[in-house]
Order: sequence, then C-alpha cells, then structure tokens
Amino acid sequence: MSAKNLQELLDQKGNTVEHLRNSQLGAYIYPVVPAEFTNWRREVNAWKDAAVLFDQSHHMANIFISGPDALKLISDTGINSVAKFPVDSAKQFVPVSPEGGVIGDGILFRLAEEEYVFVGRAPVTNYLSFTGSKGYNVDIRVDPRSPSRPYGKAVKRDVWRFQIQGPRAWDVIEKVNGGPVEQVKFFRMGYMNIAGEKVRTLRHGMAGAPGLEIWGTYESYDRIRDAILEAGQEFGLEPCGSRAYACNTLESGWIPSPLPAIYTSEELRPYREWLGADSYEATNALAGSFVSDKIEDYYLNPWELGYGSFVKFDHDFVGRDALQAVDPAAQRRKVTLAWNDEDMAKLLANPVTSGVDYQFFDLPNANYGSSNFDSVIDADGNVVGLSLFTGYSANERKALSLATVNPDVPLGAEVRVVWGEPGGGSKKTTVQPHEQFAARAIVSPAPYSAMAREDYHQGWRTAATKA
Repeated sequence: MSAKNLQELLDQKGNTVEHLRNSQLGAYIYPVVPAEFTNWRREVNAWKDAAVLFDQSHHMANIFISGPDALKLISDTGINSVAKFPVDSAKQFVPVSPEGGVIGDGILFRLAEEEYVFVGRAPVTNYLSFTGSKGYNVDIRVDPRSPSRPYGKAVKRDVWRFQIQGPRAWDVIEKVNGGPVEQVKFFRMGYMNIAGEKVRTLRHGMAGAPGLEIWGTYESYDRIRDAILEAGQEFGLEPCGSRAYACNTLESGWIPSPLPAIYTSEELRPYREWLGADSYEATNALAGSFVSDKIEDYYLNPWELGYGSFVKFDHDFVGRDALQAVDPAAQRRKVTLAWNDEDMAKLLANPVTSGVDYQFFDLPNANYGSSNFDSVIDADGNVVGLSLFTGYSANERKALSLATVNPDVPLGAEVRVVWGEPGGGSKKTTVQPHEQFAARAIVSPAPYSAMAREDYHQGWRTAATKA
C-alpha cells in the first residue's frame, strides 16, 4: 500500500537516511528563470563591478499570515525575538524543532499591524501552515514556488520579486524611480515608483553593496522588469540567470538548505502525518560523503549555521528548552572553505582523463542534492566539520564551500573535504559510480567576499568568523 503521508512513508522505509540518500528527486532547480542571459561568469562579475538584477520570483514560496494571532504564531515558532518588530521591517526568521534542530529559514516581512509574509523554501512554509491551523486566530494563504519543470505551461505567482544589487545599484534605483529614493535602514521597508507603479521595497545588501529587494503584483512583471533593465543599461546592469544566482551565497555566507530537523521528534508526529508523501520533506535528496545511520546527525542547530545571535530567550518558543541546554562556545561555527587550486584542477580535468572516476564537479553550482553534507577531515582523518554548499565563484576565482567546523579548528588551517559518496555512490539520479577524492581546503572567513564582509550590514553575515 502506498504511503499517504510522510510518517507512513518513513515507517515503510525503516531507515530515513537511506531513503533520503537514494531520493529520485534529482538536482535542485531554480525554476523558470533562464540559466544564462549572457554567460554566468559575466553575470557573477556584475554584482561586484556594476549592478545585477536578481529574479527571485519563482524559486521561493510565499506564505501570507494575517489576523489577531499572527504575531503569536511567529513568536511561538521562531527563535527570534519579536519584542521589537515594527511595521515595515523584516527579519531573518528561524524556527527549530522541539529537539533544537533548524527547520529552515527565510525572510519574514511585517507588512501591517496584523499582516505578515514569509518568503523562503518549503520547510518553513509547511511548518507555519500546519502550526497556524492548530488553534490560532489567523488567516493563512500559501503561494507555492513555481514548478521545477513547467514544460512550457503558463506559470503564475501572486507577486514578482526582484533585487537590484551591486556598487551601481543605487544609480539604477534612482533613475528608474525618476528621482532620489530614501535609503531607509537595513531590513526596513519603503516604496518607490517604477513604470508608473508604486512598489514595495526592502533595504537589502545581498551582494555586499546597498541595494533593494522590490515586489509587486505578478501582472506587472514584464513591465517592471523591462523598465529596470532599460534604466540600468548605462550603469552596466546585468540580468542574472539561474546558474549565476547560486554563486552569490558562496560569497555572502548564507547556507541555504539545511536538512529540516523534523523526522524524529515524537511531538512532531502529527506534523509528519500532515505532510504529504510527495512533500519536500519526503523527497528531499540528501547528498555527500558524510553518512550516518542516524538522521539526527544531519540536524544543525542555530549556532552551527551562524544564527546564534538570533536565539533570544525573552519568549517561549518550540525548541526553547533544547536550545537553553546548548553551550554556544562548544558548537561548530560557520566558515568558508577555499579549495586548493591544484586539487580543483584535478577534479575538473577528471571527465577527460582515463582511470579513476570522481563525482562530477559541476560549475558554478557543484551540489548534487537538496541538502549536502560532505565530511571535513583533519590530517589524521578525523571528521572536524561538514561542508554544506559547494561551487565556484567567478569573482573570487576560487572553488568555495560553506561549512560548519569544530570550535578548535582555526582560520588558516588546512583541512580536506571528502568529495563523493562512499561505496561508489548512492542511487540518486545525480550520481554515477565513482571513487572519493579528498580535496585540500583552507578554513576561511564567512562571508568570504571582502566586499560582503566589510560593507554588508553588521549582523550574522558580517560577524568575523573567529579563529
């Protein structure tokens, strides 16, 4: 009998790790947006040298929450304090499981006194949808991400969402607005005019320099996009395709896809019974050289992902007791690993050399699962961390991965990232038989990009990675 929900599926499979490691989902897709407009190197260079238009309209879900209990739902589920959360501001919102593992994260906007929208991947959207249906006086509407493979069928969203970023971003913004735009504080919201339409803005800095995230009704998508591209021509604005888009996080230090820590807590059994057998959580592809029989070994707490400063015990929330028992100083910390050039050359040359086959290292995004876990080892072969997101930055001319490492591993240390899966590889569609390769890497700050590290708003991305 086929499973009707995630819990039934896990019960049938018996081993959660084995099920997720052999998922047939395929590679993570940034849907609808073309892979490249010019070429992905040029598009990556644009956010460092000029300006770039990121199109975020399709790969994230929106969940609109309104009503008298909207703030209570947010407070009950997030590690973040809401003691100060004024209208027209936003937060990086992070819920955790009762066991303290991160479920996911994304941006939460407060649009009005009782009106919010969360923008991010499916795990948080699903969790808020389920929890909000359990006794909260709220209205919830979900605008799911666009289909990964629309096959030419029309795609429609509630809103379009763009970002204008880079050192010339403000020139583009003011030209398309027809005059000066107030530079509100970081993560504060405002308005601007584009092609005769008043649109919402969020002060952001995804590429390091000050920029804006903007959004409006999807019906005006083409008109708004065309106006921005026309205004940006003289400033070197480039539209960013889906290939280049994933590189930005390697430079800015955000780890986008932790495994949602929802598979084991008995308190979350009703949630797993609510989640479909075809949900993100059920089909999520777990990839990499780190393999454990215990799914709990893949859970990451807020400190390991660089979110420790978000944890505030001024409110009661799911997972509070578990996080209060954690010693922050003993936790792994987020770093960037700069891969050795000679080892990278060997990996990249492998498809045209005979002999040993290694797991293919794709450019610029090398990840071959939805949640990626590669073992980081020291000279003695001891696992001292996990590499979680891997690719190549054309701006830094370097292969990089975002990782979390033991607190005693200093900046500047040489480690090795074990690339490829044991035993010839799993049954994922993104994997062919291969042998593992231990690539040397230097433990480096997160963010790795000097511009992001020095110019970005002081917070979770810019806090220097302690040695």
